[in-house]
Amino acid sequence: MSLFGDLLSTIFERRALTFSPGRRDPRPLEELVGALVGATGEVTGLAVAASILQRYQELDDDAKLAFFHHLAGNMNIDPDRVRATLDAYQAEPGKQTYRAFMSAVEPDRQELLRRLNQIPGATEMLVRMRADLLRLGGKDPEIQALDQDFRHLFVSWFNRGFLVLRPISWESPAHILEKIIAYEAVHEIESWEDLRRRLVPGDRRCFAFFHPAMPDEPLIFVEIALTADIPGSIQDLLAEDREPLSAEKARTAVFYSISNCQSGLAGISFGNSLIKQVAADLASELPNIRTFVTLSPIPGLTRWLVAEDIPFADADPKRLRQLAAHYLLSAKRPDGLPVDPVARFHLGNGAQVHAVHTEADTSEKGRVQSAGVMVNYLYDLGKVTQNHERYAAQKEIAASSDIRGLDAAVRKQDLRRPVSEQPAA
Repeated sequence: MSLFGDLLSTIFERRALTFSPGRRDPRPLEELVGALVGATGEVTGLAVAASILQRYQELDDDAKLAFFHHLAGNMNIDPDRVRATLDAYQAEPGKQTYRAFMSAVEPDRQELLRRLNQIPGATEMLVRMRADLLRLGGKDPEIQALDQDFRHLFVSWFNRGFLVLRPISWESPAHILEKIIAYEAVHEIESWEDLRRRLVPGDRRCFAFFHPAMPDEPLIFVEIALTADIPGSIQDLLAEDREPLSAEKARTAVFYSISNCQSGLAGISFGNSLIKQVAADLASELPNIRTFVTLSPIPGLTRWLVAEDIPFADADPKRLRQLAAHYLLSAKRPDGLPVDPVARFHLGNGAQVHAVHTEADTSEKGRVQSAGVMVNYLYDLGKVTQNHERYAAQKEIAASSDIRGLDAAVRKQDLRRPVSEQPAA
């Protein structure tokens, strides 16, 4: 890391919370919450915050949900006060009326979370608290409103400016490597030897974002293969007996796995910054790398085909490629964005749908979610900004001519008819 990153890590050094059983605050948790928000002394506030975090960790799920309902219902905004302060500001705009309005529209639970976060190690605990909130809250409107307060604060606390990009190598600390194995969400790492094959060869890279307040917890990581050409098969890319390529001979960087690590940070986007930063670093380190692509799953493909009654079980490779291209370009949500979550992520980052491949993931998971089909998203560094802007403003999907041709071949067909009855495309 840079000197600045080292300084941040020192400033925000994660220390284990220590509690003295003899000093345990006996007041009910709800009373402690009110006391913390109303505390004026720093020492008293820190002691109360430590007690709240300790007590929370001891709760079962029912008690945690009750705690969240208390925050949602009893520490919410007062609509009458919001309206009154807004009327006052509208009548006489100024520093005092604006301050009163801002105070009214911010619920006390936001200040509670800020004060809890003053305890060393609290950031990680609050991330886990939000993970509990998302797991237990379901579609409860009150809980969803409370989650917006967590998300509002986390967007600031986990701003890109605070994140530190670190390479992950075989020499990284064992506890970090263990978490890479545990958090891998795309292509399971089956053993330490499997991990070694992804980190040690000269044509393999891995990078992760960390936050100075959580230096032992990766937030998101990406695994990269350096190759001569754009690959069309994950099993070839990860084959045990493959021949490593000299990094200097590589022309392509393949982002083949991107894993978010913290469920409590769901909805806080790091992937865009991660891919662009890593691509820039690789381009600087290895000027011979000209192409940046993914080899990505299509997790919603078979589910969509089944839901639309589109036969695909007996489809040949050409037909599967057509159906995959059609799904990626034409299957939309009511808001006009692609149904597929991986497509939304990469297209939102400014990538282009470049190519689709059959028999690309022959694992059970790959067969179930996409009939073995995978897709390359191309990150053309000279066009990502333009692609992103068109996607964001007009929901326009950037795609290669090959992908558009595959989509056009099936667009006018009755896709619900059996494959054998379809006219030649």
